[in-house]
Amino acid sequence: MSLQKKLIGIRQDLHRHPELGFQEERTKTIVATMLRDLEIEVYEGVGVVGILRAGNGPGTIGLRADMDALPITETSAHPYVSTKPGVMHACGHDGHTAMLLGAAETLARETGFDGTVVFMFQPNEEHGLGAQAMIDQGVLNQFPMDEVYAIHNLPGLPVGHMQTRTGLICSSESLFEIDIKGQGGHASMPQVGVDTITVGAEIVSALQTIVSRKLAPGAGAVVSVTEFLTDGTRNVLPGNATLKGDARARSPEDRIAIEKHMRAIVSGIASAHGIVAEVSFRTEFIETINAPAPVQAATRAARANGLSTNPDCTPMSFSEDFAHFSAQVPGCFLMLGNGIDGPHGRPLHASDYDFNDALLTKGADFWVTLVRDRLPAGKG
Repeated sequence: MSLQKKLIGIRQDLHRHPELGFQEERTKTIVATMLRDLEIEVYEGVGVVGILRAGNGPGTIGLRADMDALPITETSAHPYVSTKPGVMHACGHDGHTAMLLGAAETLARETGFDGTVVFMFQPNEEHGLGAQAMIDQGVLNQFPMDEVYAIHNLPGLPVGHMQTRTGLICSSESLFEIDIKGQGGHASMPQVGVDTITVGAEIVSALQTIVSRKLAPGAGAVVSVTEFLTDGTRNVLPGNATLKGDARARSPEDRIAIEKHMRAIVSGIASAHGIVAEVSFRTEFIETINAPAPVQAATRAARANGLSTNPDCTPMSFSEDFAHFSAQVPGCFLMLGNGIDGPHGRPLHASDYDFNDALLTKGADFWVTLVRDRLPAGKG
């Protein structure tokens, strides 16, 4: 069986059997079994780590793939649609896992490098917790790496087109909750209490001034209120309300500033109405920063494989918990085009999105070329 057919089989099987973050038991078993069959050292924990050594070179690079799916009901019609109601691979992590397994097979059978490759199959990327869980379990201490890399597919780009950049590549994501405690009452007598819909509406509007008036133009920050929950009903004014949302920033300084201004705005508006409001601001995805040398190496590897490249793309507004790896080890997060038309061009997280199987061998070949570039044979 050709590697392409094998990877398609693996990818479509993973797509049929998606698993949510920290629940990827079947996926982990498949990954660990395939690595062991290739005589690669395997370490299982919250994720799966494979260690492949060739020669006696001192260099070590890490390659990461994410394994988790999303809590989305799939609406696709292809024959390998998810068999698990309410769960699907709507972000292409099934493809990322298959690509890295393909690279592991080629490198294990052919080597062509001198040093150590650490294959990291990570759980729970979607909630920004998986990378840190692997770090907390000691992956970077147990297997010290000189560089670390990760691929994400990107719909809307031609198949295999590579883009990345030095410096910030993905924004941070901070989740916030604002609890407002007023005084509910009868809808016909609003003057008797302080209804939290009015206060909450003021806060929602004022939060938009953080980006438009508190940060520099072009900062790329976003503050979005995504939920407005109250205990009011028909003729009852709510005495409690909760606002939930998400903030994105392209620098730690802007992230810190957003939290500072949010707390000041909420405190000021609550004080003006004589009530109490509390803010919770939690950052799970920090900014993803690419180092110069890994970006240059990824660009060389892409071009060597005949892929069109953009080594200075616009930073992305989405977030990636690969950031926790690249905050400790020089790294490169890069994107490969998933295609433009049909389900391959749908937005990530769409219920009819599908990873493009034509990308599987392109991604696997890219990984192989990158390893041989960073760990050249004959230098050990």
